[in-house]
Amino acid sequence: MSHHASGPNFGFPRGDARLDMTDLYAFPKPGDPGKSILILNVHPSSAVNPPSPTTSEPFAPGALYEFKVDTDGDAIADVAFRVQVASSEDGTQTATLRRIQGERAAGVGDDGEVIVKDAPVSVEREDLVTKAGDYRCFFGWRSDPFFFDANGLFNKMQFTGDDFFKDKNVCSIVLELPNSALGSSPVGLWARTVDRTGEGWVQAERGARPMQAVFLPGEEREAYLGGEPAADGRFIDVFAHELQHTGGYTREDALGVARTLLPDILPYDARLPASYPQNGRTLIDDAVDPFLSLLTNGKVTEDKVGPHGDLLAEFPYVGPPHRAA
Repeated sequence: MSHHASGPNFGFPRGDARLDMTDLYAFPKPGDPGKSILILNVHPSSAVNPPSPTTSEPFAPGALYEFKVDTDGDAIADVAFRVQVASSEDGTQTATLRRIQGERAAGVGDDGEVIVKDAPVSVEREDLVTKAGDYRCFFGWRSDPFFFDANGLFNKMQFTGDDFFKDKNVCSIVLELPNSALGSSPVGLWARTVDRTGEGWVQAERGARPMQAVFLPGEEREAYLGGEPAADGRFIDVFAHELQHTGGYTREDALGVARTLLPDILPYDARLPASYPQNGRTLIDDAVDPFLSLLTNGKVTEDKVGPHGDLLAEFPYVGPPHRAA
């Protein structure tokens, strides 16, 4: 179900909900084609196994939350936007945004050009928006825009239209930035979370296209989440096996479909309207139905759930959090 609970046994990567990436969105700014909106949602407010609330602290202090941008089609980042959060003794958090370009964008670290420093992280329903030049940023709890009948998935894909996420929250990182900051269009996008440990930086999760990682078996899923798009060719056989098993594809057809899903990168051309899966992803795009149709070879085509009604028409676009956060 998107990247929600994509760790072992539908838990969280490294056992930390704050490091769990849920969804990546990219679309042109409404009314201003010279800018784009990037949204990375992390930290689901509710665990799946077992069902229970997660921590109220929005982000993992010291960890990295990154947008990766491939500008030349080699599945290696040429530009990166890194967000790092610090916690104060009173429990409040602040976020710093950095931009990295060139070879260093493919690596990991807390270096780079500072775009925004010590922006406030929102924990209530207010929109704490920070402006810096051509950039606008938001960091904090929001209503989860992902829509899906998750219980139907676990009930042998018997979907009833019960939206598991209609009252759930996530922590959003929302960036408004000039298209020139992404590099020349079109680009490829993905996101990742990176934990800072005593042994160094450890990638906790990465992804771009929703739904994919949760269908991988345990060890393969761990390798996938810790890997890089440029090496995704090694998972084609695994994806093809699942497509054969679930959708009844022939081996040849399954391999062909698997190759359309990998590398796990979201194509985005800021000059064109966004529409998943062809170009970027908006908050109202139904990412579940086309994936179900592909996974089952057309046997299941919808989960009977539509977009949420609490989205905003202006920045930060993601709806205010439900009170449960």
